[in-house]
Amino acid sequence: MAVISGTANKPLAQKIVEALGTELLPVETYRFKDGETGIRIKESVRGYEVFVIQPTSPPVNENLMELLIMLDALRRASVAEITVIMPYYGYARQDRKSKPREPITARLVAELIEAAGADRVVAVDLHVPQIQGFFKIPVDNLTAMPLFADYARDALPFLQNAVVASPDVGGVVRANGLAYRLDNRPLVICDKRRTGTNVAEIVHVIGDVADKDVLIVDDIIDTGGSLMKAAKVFKERGAKNIWAFATHGLFSEGAVEAMEESVLERIVVTDTVRSEYSSEKIQVVSVAPLIAEAIRRIRTNQSISALFD
Repeated sequence: MAVISGTANKPLAQKIVEALGTELLPVETYRFKDGETGIRIKESVRGYEVFVIQPTSPPVNENLMELLIMLDALRRASVAEITVIMPYYGYARQDRKSKPREPITARLVAELIEAAGADRVVAVDLHVPQIQGFFKIPVDNLTAMPLFADYARDALPFLQNAVVASPDVGGVVRANGLAYRLDNRPLVICDKRRTGTNVAEIVHVIGDVADKDVLIVDDIIDTGGSLMKAAKVFKERGAKNIWAFATHGLFSEGAVEAMEESVLERIVVTDTVRSEYSSEKIQVVSVAPLIAEAIRRIRTNQSISALFD
């Protein structure tokens, strides 16, 4: 077995191999003067089972292209099998045609990864589960909800008064995954309507938040607009403490500063995306042990779904 990493999130890759008790295989990554990416695997991997760790997080295009080039290099090096570990799956939010003449980029990325030579993909909290069906190869969709549940039990003094909230109808299954692990806490749902790119309005709230502590669950924080609007609506309806849990903390420009000014008391994310956070409100939970255990189970032909039962 060999584990290699692209440049997108080397700190996470290092934590994963430490949990596995191994080391990263040396890979040389360089840029030509015109901006093209070059890759060279520095040791023989002929006949190896290789795990490639590379989230396609911002800068998405560079990291995606780097992943595809690594896969091609490995396939030409005569490896036995390639598993792509994508903690964050870029372009996942365009998973269907919502308007005429739009692309389905989530499907396009799947086809590119397959064409480049991947035999299996492991992701964490895909934006929508049906992305698994865009591939013809096996796809394991891990979830950070057990990690968030453990964090909530340890850090929240008000858990018995808490409700779990989804900022939109599409995230109900994800939010229910956390609610279930917190002794079936009540669920609250926001009816959100998008009025433009990165712009959404909350028109209804299904459930009661008055005098409750609210745990908002989402998969991605980009601008953070939807999350902060949901928190504001909950506060106006009488909510007490409001925390947010999101697997992928992208935090586009200005998002962290906006979070500082919001009514959110704490934002908990994972390290699927490499970032430096200057806000005391933002806490990070590592997915490295979860991914390392998934790799062990793939190697030994054990069930991955049993991790979340």
